[in-house]
Amino acid sequence: MLKNVAAVLLEGVHPFELGVLCEVFGLDRSDDGLPVYDFAVISAEGPTLRTHAGFDLAVSCDMDRLEEADLIAVPAGDSYIHRDFPPRVLTALNRAVERGATVLSVCSGVFVLAASGMLDDRRCATHWRHAERLALRYPQIKVESDVLYVDDAGVITSAGTASGIDACLHLVRKEQGSAVANGIARRMVVPPHREGGQAQYVDRPLPRGQSDPVAGVLSWMERHLDREVTVEELAARAHMSPRTFARRFQQETGTTPYRWLLGQRVLLARELLEATDHTMDAVALRAGFGNAATMRHHFARWTGTTPQGYRRTFASR
Repeated sequence: MLKNVAAVLLEGVHPFELGVLCEVFGLDRSDDGLPVYDFAVISAEGPTLRTHAGFDLAVSCDMDRLEEADLIAVPAGDSYIHRDFPPRVLTALNRAVERGATVLSVCSGVFVLAASGMLDDRRCATHWRHAERLALRYPQIKVESDVLYVDDAGVITSAGTASGIDACLHLVRKEQGSAVANGIARRMVVPPHREGGQAQYVDRPLPRGQSDPVAGVLSWMERHLDREVTVEELAARAHMSPRTFARRFQQETGTTPYRWLLGQRVLLARELLEATDHTMDAVALRAGFGNAATMRHHFARWTGTTPQGYRRTFASR
Protein backbone atom coordinates (compact mmCIF):
# COMPACT_ATOMS: atom_id res chain seq x y z
CA MET A 1 0.00 0.00 0.00
CA LEU A 2 1.37 3.39 -0.99
CA LYS A 3 1.47 5.43 2.21
CA ASN A 4 5.00 6.35 3.33
CA VAL A 5 6.76 8.56 0.77
CA ALA A 6 10.24 10.05 1.03
CA ALA A 7 11.94 12.40 -1.45
CA VAL A 8 15.72 12.22 -1.14
CA LEU A 9 17.58 15.39 -2.12
CA LEU A 10 21.15 16.13 -3.11
CA GLU A 11 23.06 19.36 -3.63
CA GLY A 12 21.78 21.29 -6.64
CA VAL A 13 18.27 19.83 -6.60
CA HIS A 14 15.86 21.33 -9.13
CA PRO A 15 12.94 23.02 -7.32
CA PHE A 16 10.32 22.23 -9.95
CA GLU A 17 10.97 18.50 -9.97
CA LEU A 18 10.97 18.53 -6.16
CA GLY A 19 7.72 20.50 -6.32
CA VAL A 20 6.14 17.80 -8.46
CA LEU A 21 6.69 15.25 -5.69
CA CYS A 22 5.48 17.67 -3.02
CA GLU A 23 2.35 18.47 -5.04
CA VAL A 24 1.36 14.87 -5.71
CA PHE A 25 2.28 13.31 -2.36
CA GLY A 26 2.70 16.19 0.08
CA LEU A 27 -0.73 17.84 0.16
CA ASP A 28 -3.72 16.93 2.31
CA ARG A 29 -6.64 16.39 -0.05
CA SER A 30 -8.78 14.43 2.39
CA ASP A 31 -11.59 16.96 1.94
CA ASP A 32 -12.07 15.38 -1.49
CA GLY A 33 -11.89 11.87 -0.10
CA LEU A 34 -8.35 11.39 -1.40
CA PRO A 35 -5.60 9.60 0.55
CA VAL A 36 -3.13 11.51 2.69
CA TYR A 37 0.48 10.38 2.35
CA ASP A 38 3.07 10.38 5.10
CA PHE A 39 5.46 12.55 3.10
CA ALA A 40 8.99 13.59 4.06
CA VAL A 41 11.83 15.41 2.33
CA ILE A 42 15.25 14.02 3.27
CA SER A 43 18.67 15.51 2.60
CA ALA A 44 21.56 13.18 1.80
CA GLU A 45 24.19 15.94 1.95
CA GLY A 46 23.75 18.07 5.05
CA PRO A 47 20.93 20.11 6.61
CA THR A 48 21.22 22.93 4.07
CA LEU A 49 21.15 22.37 0.32
CA ARG A 50 21.66 24.85 -2.49
CA THR A 51 19.05 24.47 -5.22
CA HIS A 52 19.63 24.79 -8.94
CA ALA A 53 17.59 28.02 -8.82
CA GLY A 54 20.02 29.67 -6.40
CA PHE A 55 18.20 29.57 -3.07
CA ASP A 56 18.83 27.31 -0.07
CA LEU A 57 16.66 24.62 1.49
CA ALA A 58 16.79 23.62 5.15
CA VAL A 59 16.11 19.89 5.10
CA SER A 60 16.05 17.03 7.61
CA CYS A 61 18.96 14.56 7.37
CA ASP A 62 17.08 11.58 8.84
CA MET A 63 18.27 8.99 6.32
CA ASP A 64 16.74 6.23 8.46
CA ARG A 65 13.39 7.32 7.06
CA LEU A 66 14.39 5.72 3.75
CA GLU A 67 14.45 2.27 5.37
CA GLU A 68 10.67 2.33 5.89
CA ALA A 69 9.41 4.27 2.87
CA ASP A 70 6.99 2.63 0.45
CA LEU A 71 8.26 5.04 -2.19
CA ILE A 72 11.63 6.76 -2.45
CA ALA A 73 11.61 9.51 -5.06
CA VAL A 74 14.70 11.23 -6.48
CA PRO A 75 14.08 14.55 -8.24
CA ALA A 76 16.43 16.02 -10.83
CA GLY A 77 19.49 18.00 -9.90
CA ASP A 78 22.26 20.15 -11.24
CA SER A 79 25.41 18.24 -12.29
CA TYR A 80 23.78 14.84 -11.65
CA ILE A 81 24.78 13.72 -15.12
CA HIS A 82 28.48 13.63 -14.22
CA ARG A 83 28.88 13.74 -10.41
CA ASP A 84 29.31 10.96 -7.83
CA PHE A 85 26.74 10.27 -5.11
CA PRO A 86 26.96 9.38 -1.40
CA PRO A 87 27.31 5.59 -0.99
CA ARG A 88 24.72 5.64 1.80
CA VAL A 89 22.07 6.89 -0.63
CA LEU A 90 22.91 4.26 -3.24
CA THR A 91 22.79 1.51 -0.60
CA ALA A 92 19.43 2.73 0.71
CA LEU A 93 17.95 2.75 -2.79
CA ASN A 94 19.07 -0.82 -3.44
CA ARG A 95 17.75 -2.02 -0.09
CA ALA A 96 14.42 -0.38 -0.88
CA VAL A 97 14.08 -2.32 -4.12
CA GLU A 98 15.14 -5.56 -2.44
CA ARG A 99 12.40 -5.23 0.21
CA GLY A 100 9.75 -4.46 -2.42
CA ALA A 101 9.49 -0.68 -2.15
CA THR A 102 9.14 1.52 -5.24
CA VAL A 103 11.90 3.86 -6.39
CA LEU A 104 11.05 6.74 -8.73
CA SER A 105 13.25 9.30 -10.45
CA VAL A 106 12.41 12.50 -12.25
CA CYS A 107 14.55 13.60 -15.21
CA SER A 108 18.28 13.53 -14.33
CA GLY A 109 17.50 11.85 -11.01
CA VAL A 110 17.86 8.65 -13.02
CA PHE A 111 21.64 9.08 -12.82
CA VAL A 112 21.44 8.43 -9.07
CA LEU A 113 19.54 5.21 -9.70
CA ALA A 114 21.96 4.19 -12.42
CA ALA A 115 24.94 4.78 -10.13
CA SER A 116 23.43 2.39 -7.58
CA GLY A 117 23.39 -0.43 -10.13
CA MET A 118 19.67 -1.04 -9.76
CA LEU A 119 19.04 -0.18 -13.42
CA ASP A 120 21.40 -2.81 -14.78
CA ASP A 121 19.51 -4.81 -17.42
CA ARG A 122 16.41 -2.68 -16.83
CA ARG A 123 14.59 -0.29 -19.10
CA CYS A 124 14.60 3.36 -18.06
CA ALA A 125 13.71 6.87 -19.21
CA THR A 126 15.25 10.29 -18.85
CA HIS A 127 15.08 13.66 -20.56
CA TRP A 128 15.83 13.30 -24.26
CA ARG A 129 18.82 15.63 -23.86
CA HIS A 130 20.42 13.26 -21.34
CA ALA A 131 19.57 9.94 -23.00
CA GLU A 132 22.77 9.55 -25.01
CA ARG A 133 24.99 10.52 -22.09
CA LEU A 134 23.18 8.10 -19.79
CA ALA A 135 23.54 5.24 -22.26
CA LEU A 136 27.24 5.94 -22.76
CA ARG A 137 28.00 6.22 -19.05
CA TYR A 138 25.97 3.13 -18.12
CA PRO A 139 25.98 0.81 -21.15
CA GLN A 140 24.42 -2.01 -19.12
CA ILE A 141 21.05 -0.24 -18.88
CA LYS A 142 18.43 0.09 -21.60
CA VAL A 143 17.61 3.74 -22.20
CA GLU A 144 14.30 4.54 -23.91
CA SER A 145 14.64 8.11 -25.13
CA ASP A 146 11.18 8.66 -26.62
CA VAL A 147 8.85 7.86 -23.71
CA LEU A 148 7.45 9.93 -20.86
CA TYR A 149 8.21 7.32 -18.22
CA VAL A 150 9.13 3.66 -17.75
CA ASP A 151 7.91 1.33 -15.01
CA ASP A 152 10.20 -1.68 -14.85
CA ALA A 153 9.23 -3.94 -11.95
CA GLY A 154 8.74 -1.16 -9.45
CA VAL A 155 11.59 1.08 -10.58
CA ILE A 156 9.96 4.06 -12.27
CA THR A 157 12.00 6.56 -14.26
CA SER A 158 10.59 9.61 -16.00
CA ALA A 159 11.67 12.09 -18.63
CA GLY A 160 12.03 15.83 -18.25
CA THR A 161 10.15 18.11 -15.87
CA ALA A 162 6.37 17.63 -16.21
CA SER A 163 6.71 13.96 -17.14
CA GLY A 164 7.47 13.48 -13.46
CA ILE A 165 3.77 14.25 -12.91
CA ASP A 166 2.88 11.54 -15.43
CA ALA A 167 5.06 9.02 -13.62
CA CYS A 168 3.66 9.91 -10.18
CA LEU A 169 0.06 9.69 -11.38
CA HIS A 170 0.86 6.38 -13.07
CA LEU A 171 2.12 5.03 -9.75
CA VAL A 172 -0.95 6.29 -7.88
CA ARG A 173 -3.22 4.76 -10.54
CA LYS A 174 -1.34 1.47 -10.33
CA GLU A 175 -1.43 1.29 -6.51
CA GLN A 176 -4.71 3.02 -5.64
CA GLY A 177 -6.83 3.05 -8.77
CA SER A 178 -7.95 5.49 -11.43
CA ALA A 179 -10.41 7.32 -9.19
CA VAL A 180 -7.63 8.44 -6.85
CA ALA A 181 -5.24 9.33 -9.69
CA ASN A 182 -7.97 11.25 -11.51
CA GLY A 183 -8.93 13.06 -8.33
CA ILE A 184 -5.36 14.22 -7.70
CA ALA A 185 -5.00 15.25 -11.35
CA ARG A 186 -8.24 17.23 -11.17
CA ARG A 187 -7.00 19.12 -8.12
CA MET A 188 -3.68 19.80 -9.88
CA VAL A 189 -5.52 20.86 -13.07
CA VAL A 190 -3.47 18.48 -15.21
CA PRO A 191 -4.49 15.60 -17.47
CA PRO A 192 -4.53 12.29 -15.57
CA HIS A 193 -2.85 10.64 -18.54
CA ARG A 194 -1.00 12.14 -21.48
CA GLU A 195 -0.80 10.42 -24.83
CA GLY A 196 2.45 9.68 -26.59
CA GLY A 197 6.06 10.18 -25.66
CA GLN A 198 8.89 12.66 -25.72
CA ALA A 199 9.26 12.48 -29.48
CA GLN A 200 6.32 14.86 -29.91
CA TYR A 201 8.20 17.50 -27.88
CA VAL A 202 11.56 17.21 -29.63
CA ASP A 203 12.21 19.62 -32.45
CA ARG A 204 14.51 17.47 -34.54
CA PRO A 205 14.37 18.13 -38.27
CA LEU A 206 16.85 15.98 -40.08
CA PRO A 207 20.12 17.64 -41.06
CA ARG A 208 20.38 19.40 -44.38
CA GLY A 209 22.92 18.27 -46.91
CA GLN A 210 25.79 20.56 -47.84
CA SER A 211 26.97 19.14 -51.16
CA ASP A 212 25.39 20.95 -54.10
CA PRO A 213 23.82 17.97 -55.95
CA VAL A 214 22.21 16.46 -52.88
CA ALA A 215 21.19 19.86 -51.47
CA GLY A 216 19.41 20.63 -54.72
CA VAL A 217 17.51 17.36 -54.54
CA LEU A 218 16.61 17.99 -50.91
CA SER A 219 15.20 21.37 -51.82
CA TRP A 220 13.16 19.83 -54.63
CA MET A 221 11.86 17.08 -52.32
CA GLU A 222 10.75 19.67 -49.76
CA ARG A 223 8.71 21.46 -52.42
CA HIS A 224 7.11 18.19 -53.60
CA LEU A 225 6.32 16.28 -50.42
CA ASP A 226 3.03 15.14 -51.93
CA ARG A 227 4.77 13.30 -54.77
CA GLU A 228 5.81 9.66 -54.74
CA VAL A 229 9.39 9.43 -55.94
CA THR A 230 11.95 6.69 -56.41
CA VAL A 231 15.66 6.67 -55.69
CA GLU A 232 16.21 6.33 -59.41
CA GLU A 233 14.28 9.54 -60.11
CA LEU A 234 16.12 11.42 -57.38
CA ALA A 235 19.47 10.11 -58.57
CA ALA A 236 18.71 11.32 -62.09
CA ARG A 237 18.01 14.81 -60.73
CA ALA A 238 21.41 14.75 -59.02
CA HIS A 239 23.06 13.35 -62.18
CA MET A 240 24.32 10.32 -60.25
CA SER A 241 23.84 6.59 -60.37
CA PRO A 242 21.24 5.31 -57.87
CA ARG A 243 23.94 3.59 -55.80
CA THR A 244 26.16 6.67 -55.65
CA PHE A 245 23.21 8.93 -54.86
CA ALA A 246 21.99 6.68 -52.03
CA ARG A 247 25.48 6.62 -50.52
CA ARG A 248 25.94 10.40 -50.81
CA PHE A 249 22.45 11.03 -49.44
CA GLN A 250 23.22 8.87 -46.40
CA GLN A 251 26.50 10.73 -45.86
CA GLU A 252 24.86 14.14 -46.07
CA THR A 253 21.67 13.51 -44.08
CA GLY A 254 22.42 10.50 -41.92
CA THR A 255 19.41 8.61 -43.26
CA THR A 256 17.85 7.18 -46.42
CA PRO A 257 15.79 9.15 -48.93
CA TYR A 258 12.66 7.31 -47.81
CA ARG A 259 13.22 8.06 -44.11
CA TRP A 260 14.11 11.67 -44.88
CA LEU A 261 10.92 12.11 -46.88
CA LEU A 262 8.82 10.53 -44.12
CA GLY A 263 10.40 12.82 -41.55
CA GLN A 264 9.69 15.92 -43.57
CA ARG A 265 6.10 14.82 -44.13
CA VAL A 266 5.63 14.29 -40.40
CA LEU A 267 7.13 17.72 -39.66
CA LEU A 268 4.73 19.36 -42.13
CA ALA A 269 1.81 17.42 -40.67
CA ARG A 270 2.78 18.65 -37.20
CA GLU A 271 2.75 22.25 -38.43
CA LEU A 272 -0.65 21.83 -40.07
CA LEU A 273 -2.12 20.12 -37.00
CA GLU A 274 -0.89 22.96 -34.80
CA ALA A 275 -1.82 25.92 -36.98
CA THR A 276 -4.93 24.89 -38.96
CA ASP A 277 -8.30 23.25 -38.40
CA HIS A 278 -8.01 21.14 -41.57
CA THR A 279 -9.53 17.67 -41.42
CA MET A 280 -7.20 14.72 -40.97
CA ASP A 281 -7.68 13.73 -44.60
CA ALA A 282 -6.81 17.25 -45.74
CA VAL A 283 -3.69 17.32 -43.58
CA ALA A 284 -2.68 13.89 -44.82
CA LEU A 285 -3.12 14.92 -48.45
CA ARG A 286 -1.21 18.19 -48.01
CA ALA A 287 1.65 16.47 -46.17
CA GLY A 288 2.00 13.77 -48.78
CA PHE A 289 0.56 10.78 -46.92
CA GLY A 290 -2.42 10.42 -49.22
CA ASN A 291 -5.00 9.51 -46.57
CA ALA A 292 -5.58 9.80 -42.83
CA ALA A 293 -4.96 6.11 -42.11
CA THR A 294 -1.50 6.16 -43.68
CA MET A 295 -0.67 9.41 -41.90
CA ARG A 296 -1.81 8.00 -38.56
CA HIS A 297 0.42 4.95 -39.00
CA HIS A 298 3.58 6.90 -39.81
CA PHE A 299 2.84 9.80 -37.45
CA ALA A 300 2.44 7.46 -34.48
CA ARG A 301 5.64 5.56 -35.27
CA TRP A 302 7.58 8.82 -35.62
CA THR A 303 6.21 10.83 -32.69
CA GLY A 304 4.76 8.26 -30.31
CA THR A 305 1.26 9.75 -30.46
CA THR A 306 -1.63 9.99 -32.90
CA PRO A 307 -2.36 13.03 -35.08
CA GLN A 308 -5.55 13.63 -33.05
CA GLY A 309 -3.63 13.39 -29.79
CA TYR A 310 -0.94 15.74 -31.08
CA ARG A 311 -3.52 18.31 -32.18
CA ARG A 312 -5.24 18.19 -28.78
CA THR A 313 -1.94 18.97 -27.10
CA PHE A 314 -0.44 21.55 -29.44
CA ALA A 315 -3.13 23.14 -31.59
CA SER A 316 -3.34 26.93 -31.48
CA ARG A 317 -6.47 28.05 -29.65
